[in-house]
Amino acid sequence: MAIHVVMHGDNLWAISNRYNVSIQSIIELNGLPSASTIVPGLALYLPDNMPPLRSYQIKAGDHIWQLAQQFNTDISMIIAANPGVDPNHLFIGQIINIPSPIKLEMSTLGFLVPSSVSANLATLNGLAGHLTYLAIVAYSFTNEGFAFNTIEDASIVMRCKELNITPLLMIRNYSGSDFSAELAGRVMENPTFRANLVASIVNLTVQRGFGGVSIDLEFIPPARRNDFITFLTDLKVALGELILHVNVHAKTADIPTNRIIGAYDYARIGQVADLVAVMTIDYGYPGGPPDPIAPITWMEQVIQYSITQMNPRKLQIAMPLYGYDKVVHTNKTHAQSVLAAQNQAITTGSSIEFDNSAKSPWYRYWHRVEEHVVWFEDIRSYIEKYRLIDVYQLAGTTFWQISLPAPQNWAYLGRNIAVVKNII
Repeated sequence: MAIHVVMHGDNLWAISNRYNVSIQSIIELNGLPSASTIVPGLALYLPDNMPPLRSYQIKAGDHIWQLAQQFNTDISMIIAANPGVDPNHLFIGQIINIPSPIKLEMSTLGFLVPSSVSANLATLNGLAGHLTYLAIVAYSFTNEGFAFNTIEDASIVMRCKELNITPLLMIRNYSGSDFSAELAGRVMENPTFRANLVASIVNLTVQRGFGGVSIDLEFIPPARRNDFITFLTDLKVALGELILHVNVHAKTADIPTNRIIGAYDYARIGQVADLVAVMTIDYGYPGGPPDPIAPITWMEQVIQYSITQMNPRKLQIAMPLYGYDKVVHTNKTHAQSVLAAQNQAITTGSSIEFDNSAKSPWYRYWHRVEEHVVWFEDIRSYIEKYRLIDVYQLAGTTFWQISLPAPQNWAYLGRNIAVVKNII
């Protein structure tokens, strides 16, 4: 598919004629509010007949003819996709584009916070082909380590199985309306409470028909670093063949005393878990200054560190399906779906900019006397993230969270990615 970035004077009628795509298709594919208004800088995703474009990092012994055979494509197509690259002088570490009918294969995990049954099932039905796993965000635990269900999810688990999506019980150290470092620390440091948590998680997983567990313990006190590994080890033994998926905060170096990342020993977690999802989101965080949510340079640094600690085929990176609208002088933050952020730019008449370093879109608008800056994701930023997965040969990605509309992302995924099912 092609990408058209709207310029001053563009309209959908002219874009439709140029690409030979109906206006209605453009509207539906990009989730536009109407056919009457678009804004400069808006990235539109448009159908075309080109094969998927793979990203490949040159290794020792690679030659252009061998790559053409490997990816079932033509040398001429590779050369055309890489202007300025000398095909006879490729060098190790160089990244090239390869048009290929062989799609990138990966595992995907969508997080879902249950709401109404009808909304949950509609979301699952629409995204069934795009998901390997569904982590149902509906479990926490007591001060003594007993896991419990916070929202009824039986209908979601059942529908996952019908759609060949592996449901995972997602448990968090949630207390009230936020993560509790005290709760995590209290349970991790006490052998009895840890054993309670392992046993109760496994019981719920088996009784409720889950295919495994997704652990999301955040702000674990750094002093509990080894206890967390003990917990994960015991949990994996108890789960047996069921999936152990572990979410960890992103980092580019190990700082064992840091209150956010200190408890995560990537190397040991990677040895125990079946999959590890590094939360490469919220670089620009709620309450902080306006910054990109997942800048590509930072994400790549996180990946480069992570793969020194664990097998890249166990590693997932996170992609946000949301944007942050921030009041500039107070940093008051409003979260919204990427589609809502895109369409807010259209309704406010705000030109969209694209930060070429972060590979992220953003815009500015005024509400009364308040200046707002909105960072979000679009087709351009998502493609850059998928390229990282391809280049570093990672296991795949996670999406927070799938109830937030992101039509461009799902359209790209459906056409260019082969989502694997039940890979572990």
